[in-house]
Amino acid sequence: MSSPLPQTLWQTLKHYFDALPDKSYEAETIDQISSGVTFRGTNLWVLIFAILIASLGLNVNSTAVIIGAMLISPLMGPIIGMGLAIGIGDLPLLKNSIKNYLIATVISVLTAMLYFSISPLTEAQSELLARTSPTLYDVLIALFGGAAGILALSTRGKGNVIPGVAIATALMPPLCTAGYGLAMGEWSFFFGAFYLFFINTVFIALSTYIGVRMLRFRPKTKVSKERMKVVNRTIIALVFVTMIPATVMTVRIIRDSVVDNNIAKFIKHELHFPGTQIVSHQRDSQKKQLYVVAVGNNISNHDIDLAQTQLKDYGLEDYKLRIFQGAQSDSLLLLANANNRLSAAPENNKRIVEQASRIQHLEAQLQSYTQYETMSRSIIGEIQTLWPNIRSISLSQTLEVRADSLSTTVSNSPATPQTSNPPMVLAVVSHSGRFSESEKTRLLQWLQARTKVQHLQLILRSSNE
Repeated sequence: MSSPLPQTLWQTLKHYFDALPDKSYEAETIDQISSGVTFRGTNLWVLIFAILIASLGLNVNSTAVIIGAMLISPLMGPIIGMGLAIGIGDLPLLKNSIKNYLIATVISVLTAMLYFSISPLTEAQSELLARTSPTLYDVLIALFGGAAGILALSTRGKGNVIPGVAIATALMPPLCTAGYGLAMGEWSFFFGAFYLFFINTVFIALSTYIGVRMLRFRPKTKVSKERMKVVNRTIIALVFVTMIPATVMTVRIIRDSVVDNNIAKFIKHELHFPGTQIVSHQRDSQKKQLYVVAVGNNISNHDIDLAQTQLKDYGLEDYKLRIFQGAQSDSLLLLANANNRLSAAPENNKRIVEQASRIQHLEAQLQSYTQYETMSRSIIGEIQTLWPNIRSISLSQTLEVRADSLSTTVSNSPATPQTSNPPMVLAVVSHSGRFSESEKTRLLQWLQARTKVQHLQLILRSSNE
């Protein structure tokens, strides 16, 4: 004889989680959703104004303005209508929802494109860039947000769920970002943002469909089992096709995160030398290069070669270590003082002349390095006007030491020095948010023109690191 405890436990759980007793009248729910499907008159103007507000928020990087636009946006109406129509077998409602969804999408993108075409602010801010790379997390947000939305619409205690769903699912910003991509010719922005909007559409509609079936809405027309099988297979196929790119992006993000963590551990444990400080690091995943900027005492070629061999211990065996070492001002001053003491010896006038020449050369070197510190201070105001998310910039002349260099050729005669490569200037830029590749290219070109240095290496450093 079985114990009654499992049955009692099941009844208790069912009592707490059963939403059917709170279900509102089906006709009332269907009428409410159907009324929000059509975009005409007031609804259409509200949509246009919401798009303009969201575009302004993205343009000035204001989260509060973007949230306000999402709260007044009527975009969820046709999406929930599609899910409801499929769930109850209402073909006219489905056609009307799809038609108005397409109208709303086209008008939204064109409105955003028009705004960004005439806006004087053309730089992509962090809020805008955040809508260009959707992942599986966006899928889950849309799925759970849509579930909360249909549950709130179908029950008596609606509360403040709908505004929260509108904010969480964020339908407006992706469309505005797509309009920005069209206006600026940034096709990666357009396709990335539009894909995010499509994800939200599919999974809000999917959760609405599931919610309607679980809440036992009566079908409007009797649908045959064969036709329902076709509908279900179509839905499943659409869901899987939509998830594939997001899954790939998510895997890539997780993989990049693991690599970045391994790089941070490698630098912390293997590039720790007395008198040397690691300023920043950056990796090139395509070229498999790990760039490290160090100041202070120079790291020897032996230590660099040893560090290169230790990369495999951190899963970074495919990467090539490249260290940029800036000359330290204090070291230059000490060397200049030593040369001063040598030149003061009266034994040999020729030696005095030679040492004086060396001092002048060192002073010129010191001036060439300090001039970039002065330049950094002079351009920080200009660069923050053009790129508000930049927090600091450091310019310095650097010495590049390659890990694969086995030996250094030294000139035998001071009178015939060896031909050397032009000096390289390193620009270390600290920023918040994200930088696109096109934005990075524009920043590099601006720095080259402003500093009049063609051999300039740009290193971007997130201020969150």
